[in-house]
Amino acid sequence: MSSELFEALDLLEKDKGISKEYMLERVEAALISAYKREAGGLANARVEIDRDKQTIRMFEQKNVVDTVEDPTTEISLDDALKVNRKYALGSVCEIELKPKNFRRLSAQTAKQVIIQGIREAERSNMIKEYEQKKEEIITAVVDKVDPENEDVLVDTGTSKVYLKKAEQIPGEHFNVGDHIKVFVTEVMKETQRGPLVTLSRTAPGLVKRLFELEIPEIQDGTVVIMSIAREAGSRTKMAVMSRDEAVDPIGACIGNKGMRISSIVNELRGEKIDIIKYSEDTAEYVAAALSPANVREVVLDSEKSCRVVVDSDQLSLAIGKEGQNARLAARLTGCKIDIKTREALEEEETAKRAFIDAAEEQEKLENV
Repeated sequence: MSSELFEALDLLEKDKGISKEYMLERVEAALISAYKREAGGLANARVEIDRDKQTIRMFEQKNVVDTVEDPTTEISLDDALKVNRKYALGSVCEIELKPKNFRRLSAQTAKQVIIQGIREAERSNMIKEYEQKKEEIITAVVDKVDPENEDVLVDTGTSKVYLKKAEQIPGEHFNVGDHIKVFVTEVMKETQRGPLVTLSRTAPGLVKRLFELEIPEIQDGTVVIMSIAREAGSRTKMAVMSRDEAVDPIGACIGNKGMRISSIVNELRGEKIDIIKYSEDTAEYVAAALSPANVREVVLDSEKSCRVVVDSDQLSLAIGKEGQNARLAARLTGCKIDIKTREALEEEETAKRAFIDAAEEQEKLENV
């Protein structure tokens, strides 16, 4: 039995990466737990595991006393000497439990402790595996699609995890067997239901990692992604800069005839991607972020607030459908953006001047 157990633990270590030493500790705990259950919880026992000989022995422990008051935990000196002549009053007598005695042990308790040990080890291994993959892209295979809430169970190779509907790109559909790329956003170590891994296809980090995988200039550090703003399934704006004046960061990301960016767009189910050149000059950066609109002027009100002036025929482009272009530009740059046409700005200035003039005139009348 012992040799078979050691062989099983060897296989467990090889197939699931669960340490044999860890499992032997669980086996020891399981045997003691089962023994205590049989003995009413008061008895003491010791397990002796010999890794070299592949043997497991168990000893019942009792205190040697003159008068036995509790036979569960005590043994008389006369009986202890029958076990071994070395025992004396006050010592602990160990009586080996032979295999036939183990039939009385609670096998179910031992089994539960061992199974729990395997689960804990698997959970610990899974946490370590996912922590290494946090904020990285992994390829997963669709295992099941929930027809009610449309959550997708995917096999990541480490475990099976749900890709929630809220983390899927709007409008995309999956079939069992599909290979998809997912982004690991969060790994929670302790939850009531075990480790919680959050996968996403809507996170801006997914776009960032896709470009890092696809564009050699980003991989070698020549081109740097400075910021990303994304509304998954619709549009992404990404600001890039080059550490080499000879390398065009936008061209490097798009590629010849759009070959580089096209594969990323396909992975994102046709999501539009605006590549913008990053600038330390806030006004210049904001103007670029509002692409495809042509900006006439950017007036900085503060470090994080500005007014943008555009021609009337560029206003709808600058704002975008339902305000999306302006919203993404603001998130990309971290700047509050107020967009106005030249005519609207002139009218505001005229109204402001008229108000000031009226106030000054009123003040003169009051001082007369």
